[in-house]
Amino acid sequence: MSVSVIAADQSVCAPLPVLGRDVTVPLVTGGEVTYAALDYAASAPALQRVWDDVAAYAPYYGSVHRGAGYLSQLSTDLFENARRTVTEFLDCREGDQVVFTRSTTDSLNLLAATLPADCQVFVFETEHHASLLPWKDARVTYLDAPRTPRQAVTTLERALADRDPYGPALVCVTGASNVTGELWPVRELAAAAHAHGARIVLDAAQLAPHHRVSVRDLDVDWVAFSGHKLYAPFGSGVLAGRSDWLREAEPYLAGGGASRKVTRRTDGGVDVEWHESAARHEAGSPNVIGAYSIASACKALTEAGFDTLVAREQQLIAAVRAGLAEVPEVRVLSLFGDDAPRVGVISFVVEGWNSSHFAAALSAEYGIGVRDGLFCAHPLVRTLLGSDPGTQGECGAPEAAPGEKSLNAIRVSFGAGTPDEHVERFVRAVGELVRDGAKWNYRTEDGRCVPAV
Repeated sequence: MSVSVIAADQSVCAPLPVLGRDVTVPLVTGGEVTYAALDYAASAPALQRVWDDVAAYAPYYGSVHRGAGYLSQLSTDLFENARRTVTEFLDCREGDQVVFTRSTTDSLNLLAATLPADCQVFVFETEHHASLLPWKDARVTYLDAPRTPRQAVTTLERALADRDPYGPALVCVTGASNVTGELWPVRELAAAAHAHGARIVLDAAQLAPHHRVSVRDLDVDWVAFSGHKLYAPFGSGVLAGRSDWLREAEPYLAGGGASRKVTRRTDGGVDVEWHESAARHEAGSPNVIGAYSIASACKALTEAGFDTLVAREQQLIAAVRAGLAEVPEVRVLSLFGDDAPRVGVISFVVEGWNSSHFAAALSAEYGIGVRDGLFCAHPLVRTLLGSDPGTQGECGAPEAAPGEKSLNAIRVSFGAGTPDEHVERFVRAVGELVRDGAKWNYRTEDGRCVPAV
């Protein structure tokens, strides 16, 4: 099977330079091949531009906010300028706060810790665990997976209208599914939430790397995303949005940086005056390099132009979907149907194949890295596969051996740094594996399928 991904079109940009683009890996069948990183939905490779910016700053690294020395002052300016860059990237409103965190998961757990008393949370079962699970101290209503964008809005409207008592409420929704890549009707869901006196937080972990995200235009109250999906290194994230709940809640972490003033009382205890700015939830020495890397990625994507990046990615998506459609044994997973707008995230199952076996063969025989499992979105994947919601399974660790029935799926994902050849190789590999079978024997080890030695 052969597929031409990009037609000759000077208006479509080349892939953005990323780290690892020239890395070669061994094949079990002999020889080496350039690694095809097609697991962007888990972690995108860092942009070369971001890595160069971080390397240039590294010799000047210093502690921020409380140091009088030159490097501390320089690092403080860099850290706060990074906050301003992210504010502009997200088109935040006046008065919004940008808090630097460790990840999307950390951001949403931070927001969960700020919920007012008796707050009700509404979340679809389709969410990634990062946005499905943090609300343990609130009253949570889990909504069934909708099958159309309109059904998502009406389901939410009905749930919000029926809530009792009618108090504070928060809706948590993804911008783009980490399983199907489908875009969710965020603006319409935000309008529904606000019409019923609720607030909304957008999990933009999969959306921000692919599309421009405007807090103002989408009219969401908060947005959360991770640096490691936005072409920045690990260990950094953002929570941005309304300041009132953040300002009124106890600090997410207690310690230096979050406190403005600490005094001893006559009874031996201490009184604390906490900051009201973003520093309130950034206790300890912040991840300056992480914040700077996110800001660098924001600048790089903005300068490249999202319109151009989206146009090229849509061509890659079309090529992958067309290639998979030529293999009858492949079933692509979808909530909203083939015509739904989506980002470069596609999950599928292959008739007659255990998903771990298929992913292992792609890696060992073709040098292609994809993801298999439930993608930390267990309820959604089980709904899409039609399996029993109570069936046990682990995130990315299937127990079935090669050839046995798998309750997992395979996910291919790509973005601004993906070369045409990686997509072409993937489509060719799928067709060959289904037609000819694997060239190597595989066994199960520690719950994963690996080449037999």
